[in-house]
Amino acid sequence: MTSRTLILLRHAKAETPGDFDDYDRALIPRGESDAGAAGSWLADEKLHPDLVICSSAKRTRQTWQAASLTLAHDSRPAPEVRYEEDLYWGGRTEVFDLLRAVPDEIRTVLIVGHNPTMSEVSALLMPDEQFTGVITELKTAGLAVHTADIPWAQAEPGAMPLVRQHTARG
Repeated sequence: MTSRTLILLRHAKAETPGDFDDYDRALIPRGESDAGAAGSWLADEKLHPDLVICSSAKRTRQTWQAASLTLAHDSRPAPEVRYEEDLYWGGRTEVFDLLRAVPDEIRTVLIVGHNPTMSEVSALLMPDEQFTGVITELKTAGLAVHTADIPWAQAEPGAMPLVRQHTARG
């Protein structure tokens, strides 16, 4: 069986909610720097996604854009990127639905989304015996890396152990 890697990335630090639509909140300078640091970490760890599934909200798109600039410096081709409204409007069920629809030839998927969903999905993916004592709350620009030797169609709670966790800071 082919090993699959799922990387969950919570968007970087964004503007404080105010008199404008939450969907259109932009990254602040610290967030832009942290998102770039997330891309550097992915490059350093040799975690290059084949597919990026990104929330269509402004702050997640900006997080991916900043992270991708760092990843573009290696020799691998740019990943396919899908912007999904379900990652903004939905929750963990929608994340699992999107993940289960990934073609089997894809080995590494990066999902750029929002909390609490990203933290919940990471916690749900861990087998019960791993969950004890593991901090599952992703901070802004936080990454969780899960792996398993299963097809994407079998991605379900308890099926993908957490192998690395990192909070990117620029």
